[in-house]
Amino acid sequence: MDKQGRQDARAVELATARFDGKDPLQKVSNAQLGWASDAMAETLRRLDVRYIALTPGASYRGLHDSLVNYLGNRDPQMMVCLHEEHAVGIAQGYAKITEKPMAVAVHSNVGLMHATMAIFNAWCGRNPVLILGATGPGDAEERRPWIDWIHTAKDQGALIRHYTKWDDEPRSAGAAVESITRAWQIAATHPFGPTYVCLDVGLQESRLEKEIRFPDMARFQPGVPPAPSAAAVEEAARLLVQAKKPVILMGRVSRSLVDWDLRVELAEALGAAVLTDMKLAPAFPTEHELHPVEPRFRPSPESARITKEADVILSLDWMDLKGYFIQTLGKDAEVTAKVIHCTVDDYLHNGWSMDHFGLPPADLKILSSPDQLVRPLLEAVRRLRGAKAKAAPKFSPRVPPKLASPRKTGVMGLRDLALVVRAFCDAREVTLAGYALGWPSDTVSFRHPLDYAGFDGGGGVGSGPSNAIGTALALKGSGRLAMTVIGDGDFTMGANAFWTAAHMGIPLLVVIANNQVYYNDVAHQERMAVMRGRPVENKFVGQEMVRPTIDLIAIAKAQGLDGEGPVMNAVDFAAALERGEKVVRAGGQYVIDARVDVGAPGEGDRGHTSGRKD
Repeated sequence: MDKQGRQDARAVELATARFDGKDPLQKVSNAQLGWASDAMAETLRRLDVRYIALTPGASYRGLHDSLVNYLGNRDPQMMVCLHEEHAVGIAQGYAKITEKPMAVAVHSNVGLMHATMAIFNAWCGRNPVLILGATGPGDAEERRPWIDWIHTAKDQGALIRHYTKWDDEPRSAGAAVESITRAWQIAATHPFGPTYVCLDVGLQESRLEKEIRFPDMARFQPGVPPAPSAAAVEEAARLLVQAKKPVILMGRVSRSLVDWDLRVELAEALGAAVLTDMKLAPAFPTEHELHPVEPRFRPSPESARITKEADVILSLDWMDLKGYFIQTLGKDAEVTAKVIHCTVDDYLHNGWSMDHFGLPPADLKILSSPDQLVRPLLEAVRRLRGAKAKAAPKFSPRVPPKLASPRKTGVMGLRDLALVVRAFCDAREVTLAGYALGWPSDTVSFRHPLDYAGFDGGGGVGSGPSNAIGTALALKGSGRLAMTVIGDGDFTMGANAFWTAAHMGIPLLVVIANNQVYYNDVAHQERMAVMRGRPVENKFVGQEMVRPTIDLIAIAKAQGLDGEGPVMNAVDFAAALERGEKVVRAGGQYVIDARVDVGAPGEGDRGHTSGRKD
């Protein structure tokens, strides 16, 4: 066996030797329902919650005991995390794929404070998460000196009430059963979002004084997503069938393959141009002839041209529709096209966060989830047309981009790295949990609703690792390869989340697009210097992650992962991906430190792989 073969074999051996995350009980417990926290744990099981991510804390020690000694650490199974932000981030990544709430437990006010950024991400991302918190005893006479006082808040839910759908603090075991059930139901109801239930430590640790009557959960499922009225469907169909240049903006839609196919059929029945957003998970096949422009973080000149030509625009819960019109038509330009705006997002808007965006014009506002509209709309369009299933394209059909090969020598630019990733994914069923900031969008190809999980929602840094773990957990056993490409800033801020992946045996391939700098902010400093007539050469000051260089692979290996790097060129990177795949297919985790040169030929401003998303 040659050196390369030995390296590959060793990597697989390490992966298969890893712990699979099933913490065995040291002793079988008496699993009799006897404590209030047992009733809380039983409720989670009856709701079919499979996992609960947590960072252990004394404020929910009663619930923790019930999860272990009453439920036997299964259904839900505990996922130990090293930070509460990671626990919520994992649940968000899981929800992006499954569209179902995973549970999270956070310790008192301090754990909740740690978790706030990830909760905000789930809120902005419209992802369902069930968060259980705790507080010191509400009864002051039961509080331990010092620690219980600083870990008790009168209204703990107020910390996150502006960016959760609902919160509660039940006062009895029976009320806790109902509260957890309601929180799960609300989180899983369109529009999705996080919910929070705070459990008094004294309540958790109290004995049950009477029989708990658990609800039949089949009677407490989330409601069917809102559907449009028949009149709205007919009016929308009439406008679209009569349109000469219809455009569909496909935004926040379901992960269902059935719904995916129906969206394709609707576009084909109209011959409409379809545009999608890189901030969101795939809504339409990007190589389809009716998808004329690659998905973008910001609209391209071609997107603007298509939008200006449109006479009817169907928005299927497009994120920031008013902003899109400003970017494509101009800040003060009138939207002359008839606009059909289908969304239920209005039901979440509360005025604290500006994630409701600008107020868009709409000639027909339909308060429905997009996929509830598509099926009846497709039927109405076909009935009105009275013709064959497909209409002729109303815009020039898509011409697939001719992608150059990556440079074989020299340090990769981000585009070189993206081209290697594209070639790797084309030959496999891969789910990208995320892409590094500034990713060249003409290199992506989405053929399935699970090809990409979408943006984190809130636009901070550090969510990439935990989101990727949650996505990989949801895909475990599916046959799809879970992979993420994150910036070095994102990696370093959230790297210890990866310990949970190693501990739980969650297969995941991680690529770090490492440019050693918060380059998005470099671009901002360059703009400031130009505007103010100051030295552009100083744009890197206070931005670089060098002196000393951070050993990213050492950080990964410290969490129990395998990996290699820095990988400097495209040829070596392609080989590293194949080595990583072997480890991941065997059940392990593999990290590749792929060095990116922001000054590589053809990069321009495309080297943004670290820093906030603005």
